[in-house]
Amino acid sequence: MAYRLWGGMRQWLLNDCRRLDGRRLPRTVQRLVALGLPDGAAQPELVPYPELVSAPEDQHATAQRLGVSNHFQPALALCPGSESGPVKQWPAEYYAEIAGNWLENNWHVWLFGSSGDWPLCERINALAGYGCNNLAGHTSLGEAIDLLAMSAFVVSNDSGLMHVAAALQRPMVAIFGSSDPNLAPPLSETAQVERLGLECSPCCKRECPLGHLNCLKTLSPDRIMAAMEEVMKR
Repeated sequence: MAYRLWGGMRQWLLNDCRRLDGRRLPRTVQRLVALGLPDGAAQPELVPYPELVSAPEDQHATAQRLGVSNHFQPALALCPGSESGPVKQWPAEYYAEIAGNWLENNWHVWLFGSSGDWPLCERINALAGYGCNNLAGHTSLGEAIDLLAMSAFVVSNDSGLMHVAAALQRPMVAIFGSSDPNLAPPLSETAQVERLGLECSPCCKRECPLGHLNCLKTLSPDRIMAAMEEVMKR
């Protein structure tokens, strides 16, 4: 009992409790920076973007170990999963259309995700004629970082892998539906956010309150492919 009481008191002794001012600190990164400053202090004028570095020798060793290669052909990385489930997942059929288009242009297509994303990625692979490498559940985080660093382009839902790709400074289109890109966007000059901005979004819910997921379902593959071309030109 004494331990439990002490544990309850410890939060008041060790934590710096602050009231969140969402208007002053609209982005997650600003809130994290604020925790390292005195309460109420002004934000720095420039907050450096996070950066990940993957050594070329690690990339090639990972590619060989996993049986993939992008020699002579660029690789497109697709990250179609999300821990939040369908409410953040652009439809598999749309990802398959992107994959098929780039396979026809002689690109490799790598599908990333957790073991729980393997069925989703395998469905995309099947719809794209089994021309992709389904890596979901077959990479550690370090291996995923190495392969994403090798990728010429990334298309991703709002997910952890989106932020990894942004930190690697990969050219990317990030797809947002129910979530708010103003809160936690990909922090990279090489990333472009695509969203419809429907009246009902961002709702930031775990399930679509209206039951239709139109914020994702009506975001067409043609629009994403046009955005990819725009990013590539930059």
